[in-house]
Amino acid sequence: MIIIGHRFIPSQSIYHVANIDAINKTPPASTLYLEFDEENLETINHARDNNLSFALGVKSITQAVYASSLGASFILVDKELAHSVQKLANEYLYDAKVLVHIQKEEEIESFALSGIDGVIFSNAIIKISS
Repeated sequence: MIIIGHRFIPSQSIYHVANIDAINKTPPASTLYLEFDEENLETINHARDNNLSFALGVKSITQAVYASSLGASFILVDKELAHSVQKLANEYLYDAKVLVHIQKEEEIESFALSGIDGVIFSNAIIKISS
């Protein structure tokens, strides 16, 4: 199981970017984070076309399918969507890993037992201004 942002476990930071200019302010080999939104497609396509690692936050099953098709490394979901998206990821052998936003470490156990790829604490996402 992937755990990002826990105080015991060293992990990568993920950089929330709003546009292509903000990408230039991230460290080399960073994983970028964007909300899936049609307004972000130019930035998402830029990341994909330049072989940059990126995570997409999704709010629906359809958006999760798009995220996988667009080449996201991670698909970030809320708790309510986690099991459905993980089922799709397993069924269609997504390359992307499904990460659930959590607030408390007590939540790790239930997601681990249910086969979710990983969890991410909000402190692991660093906002980058453009």
